[in-house]
Amino acid sequence: MTINRILPARRASLAVASLMLLAGPSQVAAQDMRDTAMTPIRQASRLDTQGRHAEARSAFQRVIDSAATPAARAAAQRRMAMSYGFEGDCANAVKYEEMVIAYWKTREREEPQNAFYQQGEMANEAARVCIDAGDLDTAEKYYRLGSELGLREPEPRTHPRSLWDYRLHHALARIAARRGNAAEAKRHVDAARAALSSDTAMAAQQERFFPYLTGYVALYTNDLKTAESELTKALALRGNDRDPFMHVLLGITYEKLSQQDKANALFRKAYDLSTAHNPPAAFSRPFARKKLGLTSDTQGQ
Repeated sequence: MTINRILPARRASLAVASLMLLAGPSQVAAQDMRDTAMTPIRQASRLDTQGRHAEARSAFQRVIDSAATPAARAAAQRRMAMSYGFEGDCANAVKYEEMVIAYWKTREREEPQNAFYQQGEMANEAARVCIDAGDLDTAEKYYRLGSELGLREPEPRTHPRSLWDYRLHHALARIAARRGNAAEAKRHVDAARAALSSDTAMAAQQERFFPYLTGYVALYTNDLKTAESELTKALALRGNDRDPFMHVLLGITYEKLSQQDKANALFRKAYDLSTAHNPPAAFSRPFARKKLGLTSDTQGQ
């Protein structure tokens, strides 16, 4: 439930594509040309999806060191945080997300609505890495911080209180489920539903994440039939069908139901969908690679 900012080099990519059509180069040469057209951040991000995390972080550090503006530095620091997310390194992901939050604090006077929203987003992004890594205490700390920061947005608000309430209860329900506390998880699920019911405009954008929540809670409280039903429902919704993490969750469900063929098909789909540089891909790509027994990115092509 976080927003991933992608920095494409559209004009350069189109130019390269035109040259490829005219010259008809080999697949390897075409890939080299595409890589040349990428920005340094995109090149580094691609290394992470290939499992080459040390190389990715060296590349991100070069971008951070050479950044021309504080905004550019913060953008690279955010990518560095996510690079650590690909290895489940909660502590270092938090460290770099804190740097990005510090940048947005400097923007509170010039763009207060966006600055506070971005601070909340970055805290939530750190929390998402941590919950997926199993560091539930740190995840809870940063989800609560994200809500607190986001709610500091002054009037006229561009993001309603109901959104932050929904996100926080959504997160706390998942954390409670991971801790094995089904009763607490249900209380937060009910509170998340109440937040959706209180704001139809917000619900129009966020409703698709509710069956993901109920499926997640069911999975981690060992109600596998409900998990199967809810996660199948979630994946049928537009937008969710491209989410690799939801595919992983349903795959884990089928694995627990001893339906390995179905599980592997979902892990395969999750792997193929994990091409972004965001929390869903940061968990799903290495998880699916391991489940499928892939030793390199090229095996997954």
